[in-house]
Formats: sequence, structure tokens, C-alpha cells
Amino acid sequence: MPPRTGARRRLGSIRLSLILLALIPSVTLAVSWGVTTTQMFSEGLRLRTQTGLSKSTGAMGTDAALALQRERALSAAYMGARGSSMAALERQRRETDRAVAKLDRRAGEIEDAPARIGDQLYAVMGASNSLEYYRDQVDNPTDITPEQILDHYSSIIDGQIHAFQALSQVDDGDLTSQAGPLVTLAQAAELVSQEDAILTLNWPSGQFDEPTRERFAQVVSARRWLVDNQLVPSLDGEVKIYVERIVQGRDWQRLQAIEDQVLGARPTGTGAARKTELPDAQAGWNASMAKLSAQYEELIRSQTQALLDRSGEEARGLLITAGSLSAGGLGALLLCVVMSWRITRSLSRRLTGLRTATLSLAEHRLPDVVARLDRGEKVDVDEAAAPLDYGTDELGQVAKAFNAAQRTAVHTAVELADTRRGFQRVILGIARQSQNLVNLQLTKLDKLERQHQDPEILKGLYELDSTASQLRRYEENLVIISGERPGRSWTEPVALIDILRSAVGEVAQYQRVEVHTDDEVWIAPPAVADVIHLLAELIDNATSYSPAPSPVGVRAAIVAKGLALEVEDRGLGMSEEDYAAFNAQLAVPPQFDVVALADDLRLGMFVIARLANRHGITVTLRASPYGGTTAIVLIPDEIVVREAPAPDEDGADPVEPPSRASLVAARVSAATAEPRPESVRQDTDGTPEERSATHARAADTVEEANGTRPAPTGKPRADKPRAGKKGGLMPLPRRIPQTSLAAELKEEAGPCPDDDADDFTAERAASSLAGFQRGTLQARDDETEPDLPAGEDSASEDPGDRVPASGT
Repeated sequence: MPPRTGARRRLGSIRLSLILLALIPSVTLAVSWGVTTTQMFSEGLRLRTQTGLSKSTGAMGTDAALALQRERALSAAYMGARGSSMAALERQRRETDRAVAKLDRRAGEIEDAPARIGDQLYAVMGASNSLEYYRDQVDNPTDITPEQILDHYSSIIDGQIHAFQALSQVDDGDLTSQAGPLVTLAQAAELVSQEDAILTLNWPSGQFDEPTRERFAQVVSARRWLVDNQLVPSLDGEVKIYVERIVQGRDWQRLQAIEDQVLGARPTGTGAARKTELPDAQAGWNASMAKLSAQYEELIRSQTQALLDRSGEEARGLLITAGSLSAGGLGALLLCVVMSWRITRSLSRRLTGLRTATLSLAEHRLPDVVARLDRGEKVDVDEAAAPLDYGTDELGQVAKAFNAAQRTAVHTAVELADTRRGFQRVILGIARQSQNLVNLQLTKLDKLERQHQDPEILKGLYELDSTASQLRRYEENLVIISGERPGRSWTEPVALIDILRSAVGEVAQYQRVEVHTDDEVWIAPPAVADVIHLLAELIDNATSYSPAPSPVGVRAAIVAKGLALEVEDRGLGMSEEDYAAFNAQLAVPPQFDVVALADDLRLGMFVIARLANRHGITVTLRASPYGGTTAIVLIPDEIVVREAPAPDEDGADPVEPPSRASLVAARVSAATAEPRPESVRQDTDGTPEERSATHARAADTVEEANGTRPAPTGKPRADKPRAGKKGGLMPLPRRIPQTSLAAELKEEAGPCPDDDADDFTAERAASSLAGFQRGTLQARDDETEPDLPAGEDSASEDPGDRVPASGT
């Protein structure tokens, strides 16, 4: 059988184990106490009952036996000498009747006695009640012989002696051993009395027949053996001295001498006539017998009373001992129960305290330490891991082990927080340096874009410019996950359409994005950069996880709780479990955890969650009807501006510089000879006038990108149509190609019909852009040439390029 491994099966909680540990010995002690108490009280009560029965029946039985012995002797004397006086016999018969009547009155107590005692006593009482018949035979023998009458008296007395012997056999061995010599003494006295009755019956005739001689010889032999071998050796103390004095006395010696004379006489005759002559010693026998009878009657009564007294004292002592032990056992039981309960309660309380301390560490102290560490506070390990003191026993050792565990946990949390902050600082430093390099790269790209006119070169430069803008967003991701804010900032609210265009412009596959919005709202300045970045991440995620050339829709609408934006792709989507997991991550402020990010490195979701929780924005992912994923962004009312910003003092609408990403998108579109991409329209598909207005706005963007428009003021621009004279919307101006160009550029570009606005080719766009670039460079060179050292190129920067994403 293989050895058992693992944790052993327990009975339940430790509290239950402690209760059982206290309950089992308590119950065992209670049972032991109950059994012992019951047994001792039972023995005491039984001994007291037997003592009482011995006092009531034993002593009375002894009196009755002695009275019967005297009546037997007087009956033998009368039967031996018929016609003699019966006065003494009549008196003795009345004494015997009184003694037997006392014994009869104890019949109720005899019923409660054990069977072995009751049977003996009932036999004595029955034989005693039949004395009248034998007395009649004594007075007038008709049915039985005198020897039979004497045997009946002897049987009653023997029954009484055996009953007393049964009464003396109690549960106390000491009392039983003390009663043995008394019973032997009574038997020896009975044998002497039987000798006296036989001789008294035959003294008048002066001889024994052979059966009587044999009977006498048996009684003498039994009495001598009993006295010499049983009685005297079993006695001790004063009783032994008293018995030895009797045995060694003159009267006892005279009886023995007469016994020897009777046994030494030779029988005469043959057959039935065989006789033994008795010696002439009746007077001496009667005199010695009278003295010895008085002595042994006194000895038997005194020893019987002493034995009964000792038995009573023993019964009382046993009951007192039983009561004392019972009380002591009960006290010990109660003490055991109380101590077990107190110990169990103490251990339970200490375990509860240790459990409470453990839960407090797990649910309050460690989270508080982690929260303080997240806030950048310094944490003292000794103060945060206050030790628990539970003594020096096993539970105290467990508490010490817990102290070591919690100190290690707090120390580890502090070290992890320090490591995390250090790692974040490293990432932040790398990100800041990378941002500087990217901004420098964008500046150089902008300078190259202004120096070149070749369409193919410009196309490549603009694509590099777009890639660099995306790289800048990725660097901002590192800044965000490090807990810092991007460098871009605004001072005025920015229109929603500009927010969407900037977000789309930071996506590599911006051509696939379709923007739909009819609401004219603005975003508060503190949230502009984060909203642009959040939308850019969602749009980039949608384009990355949906197949090209499927479109990605971006819709915006005012709702009851703020502004809702939907980013919908047509990819494969995710399972319900994945949606639930991502929504749970987006609903709470994320913590930077390298280990957690290592399993599924989706930094975009981390950045989205960090930006959304910073401004109270809710981001929810769900399945799209197209099979892909729809991201719903709910921007709260607190950061949504529903009214247009106030105009400048000169009455002109405030203008916000477009984001660099939107400029790059416009540049790349122009360089690739594509119309304004669908991704940055505001539902302008429609009439020719609307399409013309769209191209005009695209041309304005190109002019802004090339520096041919006035520099921006740094305030937000209300991207809405201007009102007409009658309160209606004024139509956007129809733009005529090349009307804004210098004469040199017109000549280089060649003539262009005024009404050919819809004939927009790649060559024409590249030529126009090159002309814009040369004019811009020439104008800037004229303005900045005196301030530059000799031989250094112009390094003018566009304000939108200097600050990322149109930040000021």
C-alpha cells in the first residue's frame, strides 16, 4: 500500500477540534465520576443495608440460637427424667418464643436481603415456627424419639449460624475476615451445647447405646478440631487472650476430662444390647457447663455486637468516603470543564485575533501600503509591518512566522514599487529622448519638404513624415504608461471635427477611416491631447485588426450624458469572454505591471484605460453587426463644450493650428495625387458645391502646410460654415486653382482653365505644391537671411511642427 501523501483529513475547524479536545476528556471524566460514585454509594448503601439487617436479624438470631440451646438442654433433662419439674423449661420456652417473635417481625427487611441470606433466614423462621410440634413430643412422646427432637433443635441452631455467616459475608473483605472467627466461635459453642444435650439426656440411665456413643464421639472430635485448629489460630488481640483463658481454664479442662472418660469407657454386651457405661461425673459436668455457657454466650454477644458496630461504622465511612470522592470528583470534573472551556476560549480568541490580523494585513494594510507606494509616498517597513505578540508557545511561534511573512510581503511590495518606479523612470527617460529625436526628425523632414519640388521625392518625404508622426504617438504611449502626460497642450477648446481629423491623421491606414459627425461641439483644453490620443489608439487598433480595404467607421453624436463616439471595424471580432475581460480592464485605472503586460502585451488597451480613467471617459467594447468590434467612447459633459468659443477682439473667429498629423495626411494625399481622403471628411459627399468646398478646405490645408497662409494665432478655430446675410449658412467660396500663386509659379505651372476645378490630377497637385514650397522658402529666406550666419541654411519651423499635435 503506497504511503499517504498530502494534508491529512481534519475534523473541521480548529475551534471544533479544540472543543472536541476539551469535551472528550470532560465526558470521560464525567462518566468515570458517575460510575465510581454510583459504585461507591451502592457499596456503602448495600453495606449499610446488610449491617442493618445483621443488627436486626443477626443479633436477634444469635439470641434465638442461645435460647434454643438452653431450651434444648432443659428439654433433654426433662426427657431423661420424666415427671421432674417443668417450671424451668416453661420459662425458657417463653424466652425462646420472644426471641423468635423478634426475628419474625423482621420479615419485611428479610425480603430486601440477598437471596442467599433470605433463604437461610426464612428456613430458620420456618423451623422455629414448627417448635410447637416438637415441644408436644417432649411433653408426651408419641411419634419421634428424643434424639430426633434434639436433632431438630440442632438443625434450627445450625441454620441460624449459617444465616449469620451469610450476613457476615459483606463486600468489605476486612469485615468478612473479622466475622469468620465469630462464626467459628458460635459453631464451637454449638458443638459443646450438643455434647451437653446428649449427656443430659443419658445421665439418668447412666449409659450410652452404640449409636449415641458414636454420635457423641463425632461431636467431641469436631469440637476439638474446630477449637484447636480453627478458632484459636484465627483469633487475635483481646479476643484471643480471652478464648485462650477459657480453653486453659479449669472448667474447660474438666469438660475435656469428662469427655475423655466417656470416650475411654469400654462398651459391654453385643449387638443392639451393646452399652457404654457413663462415669459418675454429672455434677461436675453441669457445674463446669453452666460457667462455660455463660462465658461463651457473653463472648458471642459482645463479639457479635462489636462486629455489627464495626460494620455500621464501615458502612458510614464508606458512604462518607463515597460522598467525599464524589464531591471531589465533581469538583475535579467542573474544574476540568471550566479550564478546558477557558483554554479553548483563549486559544479560539487568539486564533481569531491572528486571523483578524491576517485579514487586516491582506485587506487593509498591504493595499494601503501599495496605494501609498503608488502615490509615491515613502513607506517605513517597520511601521507598516507592526509585529504581532502572541507569547512564546506554538501559537506565538505561528505569529512570529506570520510577522516574518508580513515583513517580507511589505518589504517585497516596497522593493517592487521602487523597481516599478525606477523602471517607469527609465522608460520615461527613453521616451523623452526618443521624443526629442522624433521631433528633430520631423523638423528636418519639414525642412527637406520645403527644399524639394520633385513629386516623387515629396511623396517619400511626406510618407516618412507620416511614419514619424505615428512614431511620436508610440513614444507618447511610453510616456503615458510611465504615469506622465504627453507634451502637447491647448489653451482653448478644440472643435470635434479637428479632434477627429487629428486622431485619424495619426493612424497609418488613415485612408480606410470614414468620419461621420453632424454635431458642432468642442472639447475642453485639458482633455484635447488625451482624447486625440485615445481615439487614435482605438482607430489604429480597428485598422490593424480588420482586413484591408474594409472601412473603419467613426461616428460622433451628442447623447444625454455627454458625447458618444463609435469606432467600428469589420474584422473577426472576439468572444463574449474576451469582451468582458477587456471591458473589465478598461473600467478601472490600470497599474503598470511588467509581468502582467508580458503575457499579452497590448499596450494600446493599457494606454486607452489610463487616458479614459484620467478624464472620466467610459470605453466599452462590443460585437459589431458586421462581425467585427465596435468601441463606444462616452465623453462626459464636464469636458464637452457645447457653445462656440468667443471670437478675437478684431471680430475674427479664433483659429487653432491644425495638428501635424492632419497636415501630414493632407501632404501625403496631395503628393500621391489623391483627393482629400474619405477619412477626414465631415459628411461632405453631395452636391458639386459641397465637393468644391471640400477641395477648397483641402487646398487651405495644403497652403497652411506650406506656410503660404498667415501664421495661426494659437487659439481654437470654429470649424463651421459662416452665416449669410439673411441668417442662413453662407456657401463656401468656390476656389479657382492657382489664383493665390505668384506670377512665376503660374508661368511654371502653365495655364489652367477657371472652370476645370474638378480636373484635379497628380501632376497638377505636385506642381502646385512645388510652387507653394518655392514661394514659401523664398519669402522666409528674405525675412530670415540677415539674421543667419553666412553659409547656414534657413531653419524656420512651422509652429504646428514645433509643438506635437498642434499643441501650444
